Amino acid sequence: MNAEQAEQAPQAAWAAARTSREGREHETRSLLVGCASRVFARRGYARTTIADITAEARVARATFYVYFASKEDVFRAVALGVRDAFLAAHEIPGVDEDDPYELARESSAAFLAAYAANLDLMTVIEHQALADPGIRDVWHEIQERPLRRTARYIERMTAQGLARPAAPARAVAEATIGMFARFARTAPADREGFDRTVDQLTAMYLRLLGIPEAPPGAGGDRARGTGMTGRAEQG
Repeated sequence: MNAEQAEQAPQAAWAAARTSREGREHETRSLLVGCASRVFARRGYARTTIADITAEARVARATFYVYFASKEDVFRAVALGVRDAFLAAHEIPGVDEDDPYELARESSAAFLAAYAANLDLMTVIEHQALADPGIRDVWHEIQERPLRRTARYIERMTAQGLARPAAPARAVAEATIGMFARFARTAPADREGFDRTVDQLTAMYLRLLGIPEAPPGAGGDRARGTGMTGRAEQG
């Protein structure tokens, strides 16, 4: 080992140790957010305590305060996670965005899954938004951003002559998202039942858009099991 290599060796070791520590810290924070999500969904905001969260995560109370200053702080992280889950439903890799049938079914499955997974938390977030301006902003994003993206997608399809929506784009977007929120309450847990529900929602969505019934085989086999708007519709 020459002098330069000898000088760089401690730096490389320090960088590796830092990367490892940051990875563990990310895992611990994610663990706390995930456990807090389950506790808030189960007990509601008011009845949840930091002790409940640390017990769920099986960590010391002091560990909680390394990552979060308060119950309000971790709840905001939980709410942001729900927002991100709905935004991710727009980001479906590998989907042919020029195929309205594949795109409709893939995004339908993703939205239904996101609603079903976060149904109880959505109620808690909505209630807490009444008292907390910060959570109110996050709740507005959860509600409004999917609506805007869906409406813009419908407007684009209409402008291209590919859709004849039953109502203005915003109204169709609101009706579509309302369908998903309602169906999520009774969505079957088994794959066959879930796929059947997605088929029904996709058919209704396409009817609202005024897109003809899909020909046999449209949408592709890949659409089974993932999950209303294109990735290009940002904002």
